[in-house]
Formats: sequence, structure tokens, C-alpha cells
Amino acid sequence: MSTITAKLLAAGIAMTFVTEAAATEWNVSVWGKRRAFTEHIHKLAELVEEKTGGEFTMNISYGGLSKNRENLDGISIGAFEMAQFCAGYHADKNRAITVLELPFLGVANLDEEVAVSHAVYAHPAVAEEMAQWNAKMVMTSPMPQYNLVGTGDPRDELSEFDGMRVRATGGLGKAFSAVGGVPTSVTSSEAYQAMESGVVDTVAFAQHAHLSFGTINQADWWTANLNPGTVNCPVVVNIDSYDGLSDAHRAAFDESVDEAIDHYLANYGSLLERWDSVLEEKGVQKVMISDDELAKFREVAGKPIHDAWLADMAAQGLPAQELYDLVFSTLEKQRMSN
Repeated sequence: MSTITAKLLAAGIAMTFVTEAAATEWNVSVWGKRRAFTEHIHKLAELVEEKTGGEFTMNISYGGLSKNRENLDGISIGAFEMAQFCAGYHADKNRAITVLELPFLGVANLDEEVAVSHAVYAHPAVAEEMAQWNAKMVMTSPMPQYNLVGTGDPRDELSEFDGMRVRATGGLGKAFSAVGGVPTSVTSSEAYQAMESGVVDTVAFAQHAHLSFGTINQADWWTANLNPGTVNCPVVVNIDSYDGLSDAHRAAFDESVDEAIDHYLANYGSLLERWDSVLEEKGVQKVMISDDELAKFREVAGKPIHDAWLADMAAQGLPAQELYDLVFSTLEKQRMSN
């Protein structure tokens, strides 16, 4: 081999190593299928790839890497670099953020949901608890208030919730229990089958999930204004993977989060605008619950559950009152800024 050939070969090998060293490829674990709930993740991946000239890419896997209830475990062992999970799937692993799943917090829209979620995520107690799973909070997956779809006669009075079998997790499950409901925490992917087979009478979801998981196709009615609360589903990254990013890649990632959330909000807004036409198209009755019945629901399933959460979390050594107050002070601040 000539000296020139050897030098060219060595240069080629060196270039390969440089290219490989500069490239970052992350695996991202989500579930179900692409929908409004995951649009910010796709947007984040798109922005990061664009800003790094294709050097930083993300492979988004729908169920191929982990089950949805095991995503936080997968992050903790570095099985993948980024994932989405819902607090209610394993409340014992993410106790601090379950404040965001308390029923009847009064969050009125998605902008407020983003504000309160990100304020709580930034609290040191949350960062400390997530660090136990080698996880760092990135952004929320803001969802509107959950409402029920159900089969049979509409349930528009509190007394009719007694014995109602409902798919609901976290604080929502506690709220329905308080009024005599029987919650089951089957995963979102199993909700349609549970409804079809009669395991549950009703399913509590945000609008996109009723569409995505097909429960709207089993429904006879939908509660338009029950608004008992919502679930909180963060996107997290593995701390080691995040810390291992080059300065340029980390900057591209960090500065893309707000843009990804803005895209999510715009996309979800268009879904909410066409929701009434979806109900009409599928022949689903829109049920409005009276103010008196709503007041009864809040009295039974609001403050008592909040008080129990505060006592329980404080007993476990968490700054419960601080986290709880942060939700309401953030709501107030957000409304003043509007």
C-alpha cells in the first residue's frame, strides 16, 4: 500500500470517527399511536434535528421499547433516552407531581395547564424525586379537563354515579370513588376493550384520547361540563443522556421545548374546535350537568380529597402545602398576565 493511500485511508477512518462522535441518536418511548397527545414530542424531534443539521435525531417508538406503565423504569436504567408517562400510572414513584391530578383544581384551559405543570416541575422537591429515577423533567403534555363517555342512559345526577364502573386513574379515580363510582385503572390502550366487553360503563378521557382509543365509537353520551380534573403526563429524559449532550446539542434541545409546546397547543386547539361536529357525526348525545349537581360533586369529591392528599404527602416528608399553594399562585399569576 502506498504512503498516499495509507494517509487517505487513515484520514477517512478519522473522519468516520469524528462524524460518529458528533452524531447523537436518542430513542423515545411512548405508547398508542401518533395523536394530539404526542405532537410536541414529534415537533421537538423535528426542531432539534433541524437546528443541529441532522446531527441530533430521535427515534420515537409507540410501544416498541416499553409498556406505558414501565417508561419511568426504562428511563431509570437508561434503556432509552426520553419517554412520556402519566403520574397516575405509578403515583408512588412520582408523588410530588400528583398535586396536579387533584380533582377540581379549577384549571380552565391548556395555557393554564402548561403554566401550573411547569411551575410544579421546576420545584426542587420534584427534581429531587425524579432524580431517584435518573429522570429530568422536560415538558408537560397538557390536556383539557377529562369528561366521561358512557353507554346506556345518560348520567347527569350525582346519585346516578353510585355503582358506575369507570375507567379513571389517579385523582380522578378518587373523585369518582367519593361519589360511589367504581374506578378501574386499565391503560388507555385497553379502555376500548373494557368498554366494549362491559367491564366499565364509562371512560374518563380528554377529547383526543376518546378519538384515538376509539371509546367515542362505543359511546351513547358525553358529559360536556363535568370537568372533574385531568391527568398529568410529563416528558422526561435520562439525566446521564442529557448531561452527555454536547453544549450545542443541549442548547438546541432546551431552546426547542417552548416551540414544541406552542405547536402542541395550536394543534390541540383545532381538535377542540371541531369536537361538537365529531359528537354529531357519531351520534353521541352531549350531556350538560346542572350547576346544583356540579356543586354537590365538588363538595364531596373536591376539598376532602385535597385535604387527604395534603395530610398524606406531608406525612411522607414532602412539602405538600408548598406544592399545593404553588398551583394556585401560578394560576393567579397566569390569569393576571392574560
